[in-house]
Amino acid sequence: MARIEWMYNRPGLMTCGKTQEFLAKKKIAAETVVDAKKKTLKLKDALALLDGVDEIVSGKRGKVERVDLRAGNPDQATLARLLLGPTGNLRAPTFRTGRTLVVGFDEPTYKRLLG
Repeated sequence: MARIEWMYNRPGLMTCGKTQEFLAKKKIAAETVVDAKKKTLKLKDALALLDGVDEIVSGKRGKVERVDLRAGNPDQATLARLLLGPTGNLRAPTFRTGRTLVVGFDEPTYKRLLG
């Protein structure tokens, strides 16, 4: 069964709402949820989330990038582009399922990873 260990969510944000709707339909609840309005995560915090992660899947404006961290470590500028929004904070929604960190809302990615 699919599981989300950790999630960064911003209530009221359209993409976070879509994520919550998807998860509700699949009856999946995140074990730990961090409210992005109450706690901002900068690059250092975002990079710490990569401990134990093999893949980053980052969706933005219909484009999805997958980075296999087992194949090598991307430079910090690439990671910042994948993980951070224009404010320099971790983008919401972001969640971790298994050894994959998913950034942004992309329904096909969600279906692939969560069923």
